[in-house]
Amino acid sequence: MSTSVLVINCGSSSIKYALVSERREDRIYGLAENLGSADARIKGITVGGAPLELSIPYADHEKALETLLGRLANYKPQAIGHRVVHGGTSTKAELLTPEIIEKIREATPLAPLHNPAHLVGIDATMRLFPELPQVAVFDTAFHQTMPAHAYRYALPKFLYTEHNVRRYGFHGTSHAYVSERGSELAGSFKQGGWLTAHLGNGSSTCAIWNGESVDTSMGLTPLEGIVMGTRSGDVDPSIHSFLASNLGWDIFKIDKMLNKESGLLGLSDNLSNDMRTLIEASEQGNEDATLAIEVFCYRLAKSLAALSCALPRLDGLFFTGGIGENSAYIREKTMAYLPHFGFKLNIEQNNTLKRGTEGRIDQGTGPQIWVIPTDEEGRIAKETEQVVEHAKKSESMVSFT
Repeated sequence: MSTSVLVINCGSSSIKYALVSERREDRIYGLAENLGSADARIKGITVGGAPLELSIPYADHEKALETLLGRLANYKPQAIGHRVVHGGTSTKAELLTPEIIEKIREATPLAPLHNPAHLVGIDATMRLFPELPQVAVFDTAFHQTMPAHAYRYALPKFLYTEHNVRRYGFHGTSHAYVSERGSELAGSFKQGGWLTAHLGNGSSTCAIWNGESVDTSMGLTPLEGIVMGTRSGDVDPSIHSFLASNLGWDIFKIDKMLNKESGLLGLSDNLSNDMRTLIEASEQGNEDATLAIEVFCYRLAKSLAALSCALPRLDGLFFTGGIGENSAYIREKTMAYLPHFGFKLNIEQNNTLKRGTEGRIDQGTGPQIWVIPTDEEGRIAKETEQVVEHAKKSESMVSFT
């Protein structure tokens, strides 16, 4: 493992990590979870695919990172790439400087559940490894190519100009990777019009023209858009006033309900937010699970149809994410709602693709349909390397002059 980048994604009580090198099969990855509690632990995969489980009682983010890097001492990274959910209007990954860190902090009102945790991780790694270049890779950056008619809300202008209320979009690293990889496999690298469907506990869709995002389903926050594991996706904005007036709920209770108690979980009457569980329950006759699946697929197809308006030409569709990559049933059910686009699903081929397998699942006529396993960590590592390399070249030019 000659060169490597440590990719970090900090949550409020967890750290998802990956040590990414040239060969994907050499990747070391895992999750530090339950941080701050007696049950804090690290679970992951180390060299050669060997499992790792390590108890780190009451460890905070800094202690967990220190433990992780101690275990990775023989594979010391050349840089650290931080996944940051909200970068405001940043259009690319940025080398972490006091100015960029402050920009992340300023975007906290737009991502109050995510950016504070990222800042904790950044603060810890900057103290632990001040000699390493560190880069922020923003979920929102890929979508900053959207035109104004796609990102502006029909609200009073001052909310946009003075308070930055607009659509930003998320899952940018996934949509960027999948569309790039998929268009390459299709023989039209970063060319043409493609739809991407990133489907997991968090889900979103995107319209991409010549390699650039032109519209996406998520908005000011990751709550907007299609049905997700526990997030509602699009609802009538007046639901807030309805619940406040009729049930006496405050804004915090409503926000919690929409983000953590809705989506597949809410539709299935709290059965599960895991699509595998819902499909199994549906097969056994559970009507709530059946409805949850139907709503998920219908809203997904509806979003893809709407986003096609952003494309001068529709060349095809890429499925990705845990559900998109592994559930032939969901792919088939979704495509059944889109017959008027000329999609022709190859049922047999569709049923063979799961567990990280990429491939084409259409019949060879009409718009193409692909399953492309996402690699967000790989994309973050790549962007981190590019930023560090650019910074080194800039320093060399300054030194030379």
